[in-house]
Amino acid sequence: MKVVAVRGLRVLLVLLALAFCGYSVASQWDATVNAFRQMSWVTLAGAFAAGLAGLFAWMLGWREFLAGLGSPLPVRAIFRISGISQLGKYVPGKVWALVTQIEMTREHRVPPERSFGSTLLAVATSTSCGLAVAAVTLPLTSAAARREYWWLFLLAPVLLVMLHPKIVSWALDLMLRLVRRPPLEHPVSLGATLRAVGWTVLGWALFGVHTWLLCAAAGGGGKGLPFLATGAYALAFVAGFLVFIAPGGIGAREAAMTLVLSSVLPPGAPVVVAIASRVLLTAADLANAGIALLLGRTVPAAGNEPGPGELVTGTQPTTGAQPTKEGP
Repeated sequence: MKVVAVRGLRVLLVLLALAFCGYSVASQWDATVNAFRQMSWVTLAGAFAAGLAGLFAWMLGWREFLAGLGSPLPVRAIFRISGISQLGKYVPGKVWALVTQIEMTREHRVPPERSFGSTLLAVATSTSCGLAVAAVTLPLTSAAARREYWWLFLLAPVLLVMLHPKIVSWALDLMLRLVRRPPLEHPVSLGATLRAVGWTVLGWALFGVHTWLLCAAAGGGGKGLPFLATGAYALAFVAGFLVFIAPGGIGAREAAMTLVLSSVLPPGAPVVVAIASRVLLTAADLANAGIALLLGRTVPAAGNEPGPGELVTGTQPTTGAQPTKEGP
């Protein structure tokens, strides 16, 4: 009964997410059609492909954190879990993606505290790296960004330092204690953190390509446009994330992107870019979810279930015993 209930809730969540996606597109349908008419299909296809690639890079970053906590999963399983659960970000509240991800990783015998910890780490990393990208690319290229969002730039180095494994372990254990869950068996290693950061930064670069293609098609130019476009999307994403109730950061993301791009694009063009980006990345999320559903359920990964004397094969026991041999 529990399995049936969970699957029913998952279906309901997907339907709700699709409804909100449809509403966000329908509410600005005329503006979307106008934006697409101003760009070639080659540009739109390239921006869509870059967005898909950026989402995939972020999936791999989350996979590194999950493996670092002791639950390595194959890429296919990660793709299916992430592709479906990320639809939850379109439902107001921003917690539904996390809840769905935790429930779907249970199918692979991943303890919920590991799924919870890895997801929080992935979100913190994408936000920190996004602020860092914006802080590097925008202060020298956008006076409007310096004036309106200077306080966010100051947070970038602080958040990056907080990704250190010792700080992360303390924070996660505190949160798990508050929700009465057992602590993590061991912290994510510095190597796993750096690999996850690498995938995340690659994702930001790909999203920068996505935005740059749209900006160039809307009349933008100059050697600094790729850097400004990358910083504009990074800042817009973080601004949208901070607006907790808005599904997918709608409104706040477009406002930040329009503000930054106004200095390098013709009048009206920044809104066109913001709307085209929103629709293309929504389509990318839907495409990932569709492919994930077509893949079907994957075989649970071996070694993720708790075992006698330790919580998972390949990690250190919670007692003072000697570490076991590392798994794959």
